[in-house]
Amino acid sequence: MKEGKAFFKSRMKWVGLVGLVLSAFSLFVHFLLARFTEYGFSEYQSSITIFSWRPIFETSHLQRTSPLYRRLWGPVGQLESVHPDANPRGYYAAGPSAKTNGYIFVRIQGGFHEIRSSICDVVAVARFLNATLVVPEIQQTTSKKGISSQFKSFAYLYNEDQFIAALEKDVNIVKTLPKSLKSARRNKEIPVFRVPYSASPYYYLHNVLPILIKHSVVELVVSDGGCLQAILPLHLEEYQRLRCRVSFHAFRFRQDVQELATNILHRLRAPGRPFIAFDPGMTRDALAYHGCSELFQDVHAELIQHRRSWMRKRGIIKGQLSVNSAKQRLKGSCPLMPEEVGILLRAYGYSRDTIIYVSGGEVFGGQRTLIPLHGMFENVVDRTSLSTVWELSRIYGREANLDENYPRALPSAQDEMKLDAWKNSGPRPRPLPPPPARPKTYNIEGWWGWVAESDNEPESTVVELRTNAHKLLWEAIDYFISVEADVFIPGFDRDGKGHPNFASLVMGHRLYQSAASKTYRPDRKEVVRLLEQIRGHIYHANHTWLTSIRRHLRSSLIDGLIEASNKSKSSSFLSHPVPECSCLRPDSGETSTNASSLSAHSQVQTALGVLHRCPAWMDGEKSSSSKEKENEEDIDENDPSSSGLFFQHSGSHDVGGEDINLKEESQFEDQEEDGGD
Repeated sequence: MKEGKAFFKSRMKWVGLVGLVLSAFSLFVHFLLARFTEYGFSEYQSSITIFSWRPIFETSHLQRTSPLYRRLWGPVGQLESVHPDANPRGYYAAGPSAKTNGYIFVRIQGGFHEIRSSICDVVAVARFLNATLVVPEIQQTTSKKGISSQFKSFAYLYNEDQFIAALEKDVNIVKTLPKSLKSARRNKEIPVFRVPYSASPYYYLHNVLPILIKHSVVELVVSDGGCLQAILPLHLEEYQRLRCRVSFHAFRFRQDVQELATNILHRLRAPGRPFIAFDPGMTRDALAYHGCSELFQDVHAELIQHRRSWMRKRGIIKGQLSVNSAKQRLKGSCPLMPEEVGILLRAYGYSRDTIIYVSGGEVFGGQRTLIPLHGMFENVVDRTSLSTVWELSRIYGREANLDENYPRALPSAQDEMKLDAWKNSGPRPRPLPPPPARPKTYNIEGWWGWVAESDNEPESTVVELRTNAHKLLWEAIDYFISVEADVFIPGFDRDGKGHPNFASLVMGHRLYQSAASKTYRPDRKEVVRLLEQIRGHIYHANHTWLTSIRRHLRSSLIDGLIEASNKSKSSSFLSHPVPECSCLRPDSGETSTNASSLSAHSQVQTALGVLHRCPAWMDGEKSSSSKEKENEEDIDENDPSSSGLFFQHSGSHDVGGEDINLKEESQFEDQEEDGGD
């Protein structure tokens, strides 16, 4: 009996010892995994993470062949014959010259849309001057901004090899300067040009080219988002198509960024429903430039005014510091608030469970400004609700930890003298010196805490500079998704310098890639006028008002496009790359359409200036649309979703106490399709 107990005890000891060894081995393996397989673990983490977005659908999915689906999501019939064509048309040398006039090194400052526009311009300039272009340096993504050391400026955002390979028949592009010129640049021995915004080709021909030939290298500093005028003379039209090839074909985001953007797009489309991309365009600089501070009634208004004062001191703004924001809004000079865009979409007929993706980086004012939009639509999402922290941190690369809770400044010579004097003073005891003043930090009240204490905005910390670099990656993801969205609507189309912004580039890309895709370009002045009509009962609009909103949004698909050709294109070619980068391909189905429809199509094409016939090889391709016109059948009167439910639940059929006359609405749609009033 005793021997059995002893055997049992010894056996338990061995079992315990083996368990301890296995536990130690397991901890060691976990340590190795955490230390050396950071990315593998992040992929595993993202694959099992439950995302914060859970789609809520209250209405049944519309059939793609239904009239309501075509009205809300279908292509714009008058633009279906417009297709992308950025290939050279006239005389254009097949490849760059073997012997060039020298090297052009470019430093680019600004945000995402300014960087993209500037790179397209400098490629055209390099071709125009017969120069070798060094891959541009993006100032926001240099190593001193705190980003990962594994990326080198341009490669932080774009695929460098793809960029060079795609343009090998247009421009000689190299990754770095030759060693001899590198040392000259370090010693500041090469000429530098601070290029003015929208410089003419003759500026480069008469000012830059002679210096380039003399020194074999020049450095261009581009800071305003465009270094070549948007509209070029007719004999330089091939350079416009070169811009299109750069922006729409040569640019590819870095592989990690492209993969994450594609994954987010797949998650958006997973429910099997189309979605709307909405860019608020509400940045601090844009609000300050256009005098829209009174859209906010809190500290954000003071921040906007402070920024406007800063702009006036630097000559960016010529007007007064204090501007009547209400008048600016009535003139259409201020962004549409997210609540107002939500009202437009609901009035047009988009149901409460429509998926809306909010793009454009961060919205000034924070998530608080999006609360009304969330109240109108169940499925309002952004990149953070469709991805994990691990996935987002992965695209940043390996970054050094920055501890800036209490930044330590180097002691001045006077402070060191005082400290030495105290150490060498008389016999002790003596009073202790006062503790050094703790540097002021503003993370308690938020990043705007300095407003209450100082008139001067504190300098950006390394953490803030790193965040600015991260914003470029966020906007890259949003750009990709906005271009691929079924519907796009901007809240604003101007940046903090009065130039076309992020949304304008998205609309230009959509116009080039798929002209018939639904892209609303609402007239803000008209929208504000309509909203003011029902300001007292904004959530219970009558049928007449709803018809006016629908008429305006529908006409903005074409009228807004024609308006952009007159306004936006003069500031940014990429915001309206038509007709230079487009062609006409009449579809076989057009022969069966009525004469009024053909007349409307030809009027739009003439207004846009698209006259070039697409190459023969494109005629064999099938059209992406179903060729079913919206005026072929009436909207079903018994379809509850076709009534354009306005802030009502899916079971209700009335709007503001009135039933909508669906037959009248159908007739209105027919008139719109035929080009009538």
